[in-house]
Amino acid sequence: MAGLFANDSEQIDRRTSRSICDAVGERLQQSLRPEPRLPTHLEQLLNELQRRERETH
Repeated sequence: MAGLFANDSEQIDRRTSRSICDAVGERLQQSLRPEPRLPTHLEQLLNELQRRERETH
């Protein structure tokens, strides 16, 4: 693997490398962002749990 880089005459500077990494990171965060809502069944279970907690207090 080191041989691939040893003959490479065009290298990028740290600033460009950082910009590329930041852009890739931003796109990953956007595409891997969690769903804004819980699945319906899980939301119903949480609502039931809250209701039961209110009844005990």
